[in-house]
Amino acid sequence: MVFEALDLYRIDDLLTDEERQVRDTVRAFVSREVIPRMPEHNRAGTFPKDLIPRMAQLGLLGANIEGYGCAGLGAVAYGLIVQELERGDSGVRSFASVQGGLCMYPIWRFGSEAQ
Repeated sequence: MVFEALDLYRIDDLLTDEERQVRDTVRAFVSREVIPRMPEHNRAGTFPKDLIPRMAQLGLLGANIEGYGCAGLGAVAYGLIVQELERGDSGVRSFASVQGGLCMYPIWRFGSEAQ
């Protein structure tokens, strides 16, 4: 089942085709792979670590960083990614944000390819 968000302000009309494609890809991933598993992880107090490789494959980790194998997406596409991840679980969204912002960004900004 595909999630259909209300778009009362017709925000979709302001998005580029690429931004909509990114949002729809993450939306499908969250609906299919995140949401069904979260009740189990919430009850157990665990994090779905096995989702990390899939998130990396989709380019969700450090999505707004250029180079280092990152997607190099714009701010709007990145915002759509984290919005959809948050819809699934705030822990999953936090993981993606922290991994990109606190781990990858400093290396990108102050480090080198060797790091």
